Amino acid sequence: MTSDLGTRPAPAATPEEALKIVPARRPLTWIAAAVVAVLVAMAGHALVTNTAFDWPTFARFVFQKSILEAVALTLELTLFGVAAGFLLGTVLALMRISRNPLLRAVSWTYTWIFRSVPLILQLLFWYNLAILYNEISFGVPFGPSFVSVGTMSLIPPFFAAGLGLALHQGAYAAEIVRAGFLSVDAGQREAAAALGIPAGRQFRRIVLPQAMRTIVPTAANEIVGLLKATSQVYVMALPELFYQVQVIYTRSGRVIPLLLVATAWYLALTTVLSVAQFSVERHFGRGTQRTLPPTPLQRLRTAWRRA
Repeated sequence: MTSDLGTRPAPAATPEEALKIVPARRPLTWIAAAVVAVLVAMAGHALVTNTAFDWPTFARFVFQKSILEAVALTLELTLFGVAAGFLLGTVLALMRISRNPLLRAVSWTYTWIFRSVPLILQLLFWYNLAILYNEISFGVPFGPSFVSVGTMSLIPPFFAAGLGLALHQGAYAAEIVRAGFLSVDAGQREAAAALGIPAGRQFRRIVLPQAMRTIVPTAANEIVGLLKATSQVYVMALPELFYQVQVIYTRSGRVIPLLLVATAWYLALTTVLSVAQFSVERHFGRGTQRTLPPTPLQRLRTAWRRA
């Protein structure tokens, strides 16, 4: 007679005998969170109770007409600098990766010069261009001129400021765009060429979407930096946000609340740019992720449902 002891299944484990998963204890994390919470509470208390912040004056000036006009001028300078700067930067990047040694040398030299000279010096140079050239002539190179225009009428202060910002931004944009193009594997372009895909279509549908994933984060940082760099055009007496705030607190003596006005507007503008950056990154990340990262609104809805 045979025994079935070797084939009898083992009895099922009771819930008490099941393996218990014990979460790792992280006391330092909780201590750090408590310290940060205390510091945030102290900062909030200081903002509310310290009378030097003068919140009534802040509320009176934050939406004043002159401040809103200064914000509009700041946005105009930023948009002009970004559009012209990245257009110039794209051309310089294509020159830098070309096979022509002269184009590569010119692009490298431009980037070297405009990244080396501080922005405020470039602005002052363009503002005082009339000292070097009283008029600008258009005609045959190294030959007779047909039309001459006074420098002051051709390059007014706003255009001089926008030109300085754009030329400065172009040097940084060239390196950003070049890095994006170089991040795309050359084998993909070779495969597309082998399939007979035209060069323009290769660039639009293969190179550019992949390059944008590298370009967008760094370009967004540069755009935010350019928005704040517009404050340096105060040397040209243009009434942008920082200059206008200086004018008001010089007359009224309310330094801190007016600086808070400028801070609030810069925070608002950079927040809008950050949201735009997230949307653009999410758009170009569709080909690399099966599930796109949730938007802030989707995260709020998820947290609300869990609560």
